[in-house]
Amino acid sequence: MATRSAVAEPGLLENATARRLFMDRHGLLAQPAGPGKGADLLGVIEDLGFVQLDSINTVARAHDLILFARRPAYRPKALKHLYERDRALFEHWTHDAAMIPMRFYPHWKLRFARDRAHLARRWKDWRRDGFEAQFAPVLQHIRDHGPAGSSDVGEGEKRGSGGWWDWHPSKTALEYLWRTGALTVVGRDGFQKKYDLTERVIDLAALGNGPAPEETIDWKCNAALDRLGFAASGEIAAFWDTVTAAEAKAWLSAELDAGRLETVTLLCAGGAARKVVMRPGTLDAAAALPDPPGRMRVLSPFDPMLRDRNRAQRLFGFHYRIEIFVPEAKRQYGYYVFPLLEGDRIVGRIDMKADRQADRLHVTALWPEPGVKWGAGRQARLEAELDRLLRLAGVSRVTWADGWQRA
Repeated sequence: MATRSAVAEPGLLENATARRLFMDRHGLLAQPAGPGKGADLLGVIEDLGFVQLDSINTVARAHDLILFARRPAYRPKALKHLYERDRALFEHWTHDAAMIPMRFYPHWKLRFARDRAHLARRWKDWRRDGFEAQFAPVLQHIRDHGPAGSSDVGEGEKRGSGGWWDWHPSKTALEYLWRTGALTVVGRDGFQKKYDLTERVIDLAALGNGPAPEETIDWKCNAALDRLGFAASGEIAAFWDTVTAAEAKAWLSAELDAGRLETVTLLCAGGAARKVVMRPGTLDAAAALPDPPGRMRVLSPFDPMLRDRNRAQRLFGFHYRIEIFVPEAKRQYGYYVFPLLEGDRIVGRIDMKADRQADRLHVTALWPEPGVKWGAGRQARLEAELDRLLRLAGVSRVTWADGWQRA
């Protein structure tokens, strides 16, 4: 057990305390336990704010790994039930596509309006011509035939390469109508979205017409800070990616003037100092937080604790980038490696893939972080975590490539 003062030094957020507070707000400070389904799973997502979706499935999809790291009993069908059967979640954008608790839906009215303004302008340059003319036909098709995906609309339109930059006009219309609130994603076939009319999916009367923009800005800034524990105005704006930087800065200033926030000095992992805000009393509460579990956990590259790469480096001294666009000969690591969390440290990164034909989780490389000794105890903790991952990955054994341990 680490030794620390029961009360934090006034105005100073030490790095070790900041790590524990940040991990606590991201559901990683407590022992990972719980049923991982139903109300328990919904509570995890509400505490996080959202869970990012991603289609890459080298071990499991990003959203599944994010939830598994906090609830090892979690299985993907539990998220599917919350989303498609219970309608406790809806899919939309924060900084990226995400599953979001349905009770937050009224605050997406502002996002719909802002997307309506800038997507029409940007997509005229980015997409093929003619997508606006497909709004009415797409809506009528769904009204007449029920939920539809991109392959169900746009008969006769030229299909492109399948990349995000080359959608056919009716596919663009689907996405635009979803992003602006007329359509709702009701499920996926594989990873292809199925859209339906929002009024057939969501009880808009029960949820209300949506708050005024200034109410949503206040809600989103408060909700972001609650989930971060401490932040600068730019981090508050980036959390939901709806509030502008100027709006977040004005909100923060007003809250400081009203005494609802205080400024503290964050000590970063490299020794630098940075001004952040938090709620009064948080500093003392953070100093009393327990140490994190000693077990090792594999994190998704899109885990919310690490999503902001600059913040991850400031807090954890962990420099992390996904090297998708780096030529293989120039990569230091594999293009999509998984961070390894042990206690409150990132101790390494692992390159592995679920080979389902061979029924194995195959480890090709592991790089300890600088200063981390990879001894027998640490290896045992890693192997225990990989054994836990097997069911999620859909395989039954772990194999290791020759020369898997790297300098």
